[in-house]
Amino acid sequence: MTIGKRPRAGVVGLAAVAMAATAFTGPAPAGQAPAPTTAGHPATLRAIDAAIAAGVPGISAEARDGDGVWKSAAGVGDLATGAPRGTDDRFRVGSITNTFVATVLLQMEAEHKLRLDDSVERYLPGLVTGHGNDGRAITVRQLLNHTSGLFDYFADTEYAETYLMGDGYLRHRYDTLTPERRVRVALAHEPLFSPGARHGFSNTNDVLAAMIVEKVGGTSYEDQVRRRIIEPLGLTATSQPGSRTTLPRPSSRAYSKLFGAQPDRIDDVTEVNGSQAWGNGDIISSAGDLNRFYGALMRGRLLPPRQLAQMLTTVDNPGFPGSSYGLGIERLTLGCGTSLWYHDGGAVGWLSLAAFTGDGRHQLAFNYNSNWGAETLVSLLNAEFCDTPSR
Repeated sequence: MTIGKRPRAGVVGLAAVAMAATAFTGPAPAGQAPAPTTAGHPATLRAIDAAIAAGVPGISAEARDGDGVWKSAAGVGDLATGAPRGTDDRFRVGSITNTFVATVLLQMEAEHKLRLDDSVERYLPGLVTGHGNDGRAITVRQLLNHTSGLFDYFADTEYAETYLMGDGYLRHRYDTLTPERRVRVALAHEPLFSPGARHGFSNTNDVLAAMIVEKVGGTSYEDQVRRRIIEPLGLTATSQPGSRTTLPRPSSRAYSKLFGAQPDRIDDVTEVNGSQAWGNGDIISSAGDLNRFYGALMRGRLLPPRQLAQMLTTVDNPGFPGSSYGLGIERLTLGCGTSLWYHDGGAVGWLSLAAFTGDGRHQLAFNYNSNWGAETLVSLLNAEFCDTPSR
């Protein structure tokens, strides 16, 4: 999910704080490649402490800039034992998965294995059809920049009540779901708009994109991401769970308020079948690995110049002035006129965000082990990119 999109049941991103973004000022200039350090970033530390005081259980964060690498962890990682949050915690990154998928598809384009303006029908024949949906009229590019018009399966009431909230989530979180089943939920609805008419975020797009990765690559989506991104970059904290329900260690517990009628009730939602977010939110990572991934991406280590330029070509996000969406990556024009790239991710029990300057040399990645507290996310970005002294 992304800034400016309305929150969905059980999964809350930055929509609750979109209006606060007008308070952003520009990020501090970045220096050279980072070297390990734990000094500095007092404003960011204060913002983290304020978010904990506002009710977020725990936060794991890492910043990188010209002075080096700064890590912080605050709050509780396990409400039952009181164990603290860890700086190297693994967590479910939610829609940040989208950037990994888009990177793989753009690599395939560079290898002349697909074209972004080919139709979805070409790679997934007969799948996107019915109720006015037509895979012949939707391109791979439109999946990646969310201009396809396809209904978001998360917004289906029955699906949300079964897999994202309340007793339904608690009963069904161990179910194995196929990507085809989730796509069928979306295709039971008419499209929201004609392909290419505008931007409208839909998790359905990302599931289809991962399915195309498999079709073109000839091996599993997991294998393609691992061979093309995780292993070359040495992302030792990053993995894909398949149908596993647990997190690799070190990790903290995840918490959600699943019941709207019981706002004070908090449930441990750490365990969930990874297949339920296959392709659009399944990746598990750490703040450090997210910074390594996005830093390598922005410096051209993963994509040739032509493909990186396509990734960074954006369409306006009508739900949030000043924000635009590329191919699996997002852009904000800040109040001072400076641009910041980012992606956020929400999952039941988690909120994550990675933000960085265009040269990838000033970065912040962090995670909440709850899917409430979205109103405090902007304060961390302000602290790091606005209030941190120039380096």
